[in-house]
Amino acid sequence: MRKLTPLFATLSLMTGLAHASDAITDADAMMARYQGDVPGASLLVIKDGKAVVKRGYGFANLETHEAATPETNYRLASVSKQFTAAAILLLAEHGKLSLDDHVRHWLPELPVEHEQITIRQLLSHGGGLIDYEDLMPAKQTTQISDADVLRMLAAEPRSYFPPGTSYRYSNGGYVLLGLIVERASKQSLPDFLAKNIFQPLGMTHTLLYVRGGPEVTHRAYGYSEENGRWIQTDQSPTSATRGDGGIYSSIDDMAKWDAALYDHRLLSDTSRKLAFSPQNKVSDETDVDAYGFGWRIHGDVRWHSGESMGFRNVIIRWPRQHQTVILLSNRNDPEPYQTALAIGERFLQP
Repeated sequence: MRKLTPLFATLSLMTGLAHASDAITDADAMMARYQGDVPGASLLVIKDGKAVVKRGYGFANLETHEAATPETNYRLASVSKQFTAAAILLLAEHGKLSLDDHVRHWLPELPVEHEQITIRQLLSHGGGLIDYEDLMPAKQTTQISDADVLRMLAAEPRSYFPPGTSYRYSNGGYVLLGLIVERASKQSLPDFLAKNIFQPLGMTHTLLYVRGGPEVTHRAYGYSEENGRWIQTDQSPTSATRGDGGIYSSIDDMAKWDAALYDHRLLSDTSRKLAFSPQNKVSDETDVDAYGFGWRIHGDVRWHSGESMGFRNVIIRWPRQHQTVILLSNRNDPEPYQTALAIGERFLQP
């Protein structure tokens, strides 16, 4: 029987290669809507630490006909939240803050009615803060800043529920977390992320974009389909807030981020366990059982989507199977989660 082992090994390898080839073909077919003279996407499938799919589809810029590639940088929108959460965890590791600090310790501008909200609760969307989008003037056309969000929340004593008693997804909570990073570190949020996350991981083209600051290289511009035509809709009044969604990155750089989530090169084992463990139960979102710190949790899967004007993104990780799918797109439709999930499940099949 031992003499047959190499044959079985060869057959197994051939079967695996054939399956991978079929899965890649299927992935391309599933990405058909992003192909051609349309706003595009970049797709990455990582299996056992290696990129088995890494390619772009369509255009990053329709006006200049710049093709989408693995180097194209997209506005991550809420996929940024995992980086804000990581920044807080790094500061906690270094004793600069505690996850159980009351938010008003760092942001005393907030009203006394929010005295009991903790950093831990903001990380898991358990603070109960009123959505800042609902506090903006109805005819707001200029972009609001993090400081504007803080001012709006400082003038709003109401909340949806007592802190720590429920779940409600909160962009405002992550804006506040970004401000806490600045006050605890005594650095600007873009500088802290660059020096403590992006540069150490070699994410050389990733940045938290601030108008007037460094420009985004290989930048994808966002588009929305209107009356059968694609119109550039790259910025909205909420596109300048930072802690909840301001990072630009590429699938090439996101591969480095994904790799760092398997070991302690950036975050300690304790911090990673906190981020990926259920911190707040979720009962009204599809494919979400709980929220960690910057991550949605569904069974063995850890994922997060990102949506802003002209951009739709998703990262889905199967840590036990050592597999990740990242789909970044510069268009308002389609929503990419189901596509990325189907592609990932195709590669999971034996």
